[in-house]
Amino acid sequence: MIQLKTKEQIQRIRESCQLLARMFREIAPMVQVGVSTLDLDKWAEDFIRSHGGKPAFKGYQGFPGTLCTSLNQEVIHGIPKANRKIQDGDLVSLDCGIDLGGYFSDMAITYAVGNITKEEETLVSVTKQSLEAAVAAMKPGGRIRDVATTVTQLVKPHRFGIVDQYCGHGVGFSQHEDPQVPNALGVGASPRLVPGMVLAIEPMINLGKASVRVLSDGWTVVTTDGKKSAHFEYTVAITEDDVEILTAEM
Repeated sequence: MIQLKTKEQIQRIRESCQLLARMFREIAPMVQVGVSTLDLDKWAEDFIRSHGGKPAFKGYQGFPGTLCTSLNQEVIHGIPKANRKIQDGDLVSLDCGIDLGGYFSDMAITYAVGNITKEEETLVSVTKQSLEAAVAAMKPGGRIRDVATTVTQLVKPHRFGIVDQYCGHGVGFSQHEDPQVPNALGVGASPRLVPGMVLAIEPMINLGKASVRVLSDGWTVVTTDGKKSAHFEYTVAITEDDVEILTAEM
């Protein structure tokens, strides 16, 4: 069931989103060669708790971290580890949510560290562009499939893989709510976009094939061909006449 939010509730979610966006701005300079993904995770948890929030992902269905830290061929849900040090040429995707007084935010960014290939630069750029274009295409009265249509139109010419086994979702009262928001055409239902919806829009785009699998840790999702992946995410609200990005610009 889709849970619509009042203007007052959206304001509370907005506050959670603004704190999350601030966290991403401050953690960005730390994503560099030699830093472990566990170091990033510990910093993020300290930041969130020191500002009155709780890590939305930590403990959720048993996930052990504050951040999902996914490197290179890891698409999403990478587990922070002390022995996982960032190296030159890595693509580092960080995904995080904050529970601020019972109101939830969700956001993801892929960082290119050091020297990456031109094709990898294009992957990161196109993935972010597909998110921005998808949000721009969303309008009150439109449909959920407008996201997949826009992402597909932008990504297809590059022959990158659009992950269809995972997707965006409702958010606000909990980490994951209805409806699902697919990034690939022909996947799932397509309810109408109505004021009061709060959604996490998050294209996951692979350098190679779209297919993915889960590692034996039960969490980390990787590309089946071992090629790199990128992931960007905004939390947005459908208003009476527009779509607002609640997570401020990165």
